[in-house]
Amino acid sequence: MKNYALENAAFKLPFQFDPIKLKQDLDICFNYNFLQNYISDNYNGKNYILPLRSIDGKLNSSAALPDQQDRYKDTIVMEKCHYFRESISLFLCNKEAIRLMNLPPEAKVNTHVDDFCGYEDGLFRVHIPITTNDDVYFILDDKRIVMEPGQVWYTNVNLPHSVANKGKTNRIHLVMDCIRNEWSDELFKALGYNFNLEYEVQETLSTETIQLMIKELELQNTDTAKQLIIQLKEQL
Repeated sequence: MKNYALENAAFKLPFQFDPIKLKQDLDICFNYNFLQNYISDNYNGKNYILPLRSIDGKLNSSAALPDQQDRYKDTIVMEKCHYFRESISLFLCNKEAIRLMNLPPEAKVNTHVDDFCGYEDGLFRVHIPITTNDDVYFILDDKRIVMEPGQVWYTNVNLPHSVANKGKTNRIHLVMDCIRNEWSDELFKALGYNFNLEYEVQETLSTETIQLMIKELELQNTDTAKQLIIQLKEQL
C-alpha cells in the first residue's frame, strides 16, 4: 500500500475566489433539487449533493465514479452558473465529478475513505467553500482543517475523514475531482508536495482503515474494486 504522508495530506492552493460571486451562483442552484447521498453509511441526510458535472450530465446522478472520464459532462445547472465556470476554468486539467455538497446544521458525515482519490492515484479532489461557519469540523487523518469561503484546498481523501457541522448555518462546498497532469504537477511542486513519498511502501495499515477501504470498494462493485478487495483482505 502507498504511504499517505501527512505533509501530502492537505494544503491550500494559491487561488482565492470571490465569496460574493460564489454565493450568487449558489443562489441560482437553489432552484434545483439537491440529492441524497448515494452512500448512506457515510451520510444519510437529504439535500446533500447537486451535480454540476456528472456521468452523462444527468442531474439525478450524484455518484463520483472512477474510470468514467469520457462520460462526465456539465449539467444544466453548471451552464447557468457563470462564475463557477470561470473559476473552474482556471484549473488547467480535465475534470470528472463536480458537485455542490451541503451539510446542514447538526449534521455529520461519518468517518470514511474515498479510494483512489489522492494525487498519487492521478486524481486530486478540490474543495472550494461557499458558505461555512466557525463550528464546522472537517477532520482528515485526525487533524482539523479550517477552510474559509473562497479558498481552495486539496485533500487526500484516501485518508480517513469526517465532517461535522455544529454551527447554525449550512456548510456548502463546491467539490471537484481533477485529473493530474503536467500543469498540476508544477503547481503541487511549487507548494512543496513531496513526490518521492508517492512511491514509498507502507508496511502496515490499521485494521480500521483497511475495513473502511473494503466497505467503499464493495459499494463501487467494479472488477478493479473486487481485485483490490482481495488484496486488502489478505492484510487483515
